[in-house]
Amino acid sequence: MNLELKKAIDQISKDKGLDRDMLVDTLEDAVRTSVIRKYGENIDVEVSYNDDTGEIQVHQFKIVVDDVADPDTEIDIEKARELDPSVQLDDEIGFPLKVTDLGRIAAQSAKQVIIQRMRDAEQELIYEEFKDRVGEICSGIIQRRDKGGWIINLGRTEAILPKEEQIPREHYKRGDRVQALIIEVKKEGRGPQIVISRSHRDYTAALFRREVPEVDDGTVQIMGVARDPGSRAKVAVLSRERDVDPVGACVGVRGSRIQNIVQELHGERIDIVVWSPEISTYARNALAPAVISRIVVDEAENLLEVTVPDDQLTSAIGRKGQNVKLAAKLLGWKIDIFTETRYNETNAIGRGLEQVASVAEVSVDSLVSAGFTTLEQLQDATDEELSEKLSLSDSRIGDLRAAINFLSPVVGESADKADADADKADETAAGEDE
Repeated sequence: MNLELKKAIDQISKDKGLDRDMLVDTLEDAVRTSVIRKYGENIDVEVSYNDDTGEIQVHQFKIVVDDVADPDTEIDIEKARELDPSVQLDDEIGFPLKVTDLGRIAAQSAKQVIIQRMRDAEQELIYEEFKDRVGEICSGIIQRRDKGGWIINLGRTEAILPKEEQIPREHYKRGDRVQALIIEVKKEGRGPQIVISRSHRDYTAALFRREVPEVDDGTVQIMGVARDPGSRAKVAVLSRERDVDPVGACVGVRGSRIQNIVQELHGERIDIVVWSPEISTYARNALAPAVISRIVVDEAENLLEVTVPDDQLTSAIGRKGQNVKLAAKLLGWKIDIFTETRYNETNAIGRGLEQVASVAEVSVDSLVSAGFTTLEQLQDATDEELSEKLSLSDSRIGDLRAAINFLSPVVGESADKADADADKADETAAGEDE
């Protein structure tokens, strides 16, 4: 029996990865608890495990007295001298208790304490191991569905893949092997809860670290990730060495590296963007493949006004606005996109109103607030309307009229010229057809 106990301790320590000394301490505490439950809380006992023989030794200690008042803590001197002839009054004497005398209930109690302590120790080891692995990729087998998601068997423990951390339109079944990112390790009463994710943006970054050596060793640095899980992602990269192309390193020979990542993400399209400290350059890269005409940076509003050729609007915005949304998320800026036509129209109107407002000594905002957003509206307005809405004197109204008359013919002539050019082109084309 003694050798069996020693063998059991060694086997548990090996199989569960638990410290052997901790198991021995747990066993001693369990036996001590059982002895106290059987004989009362007042008794003074010491429990020790003999590693050589595999025996558990229990000793009870009592004070030597002439007249015993408390038999749990005191012993008559005559009985004490039967155990030790040299004992004196007020000495403390210890004598062995047989473990077999604990009884069935006490033994069962000891077993329960040992099992619970072992479970607690194992859970603590698991927590200590996984709390330092947040941000790492783990692999496991789908075990069962839970109300909060899927339970994944990681070997020594389980993890949960919540619904909100799954890639949309991905389907799983029991027995499937799945990879995911450890995003949280929480301590709970029944043991640590490990939360994993496949939709987190850091999962993409972790895949790049695994597949691209230059990212793993820091030569190429990932500066940001924006994801629409399962559909598209943008990854901003920066090379720390002049001779290393960050995009080429991430793509790999014939696209081998990026294809491994795309395959793991079940076809999610990945745009690799070169990071730049200059926000306008960074924005051009982020909005690729669209061609950008100009970018106006409004730092106060954290806003980028981007102008693109008319035929590039669809490419810049992307399907369901995906391209511009991911670019805005990657940059951390708001993005407004205009076509060349809209930009030119808006600015032509703006410049005209600014000139008229300057002559009349009113602000553009005052004109717009009064409902005048074009030169034509100002031209059609009566003097009474201008006086009432803008609080202008007759002389200012005269200056305003002069400015409008000066600017309006230019606009009209430009339009007439465009119409004439169009008519001429049509006549030329008709002549060629004949």
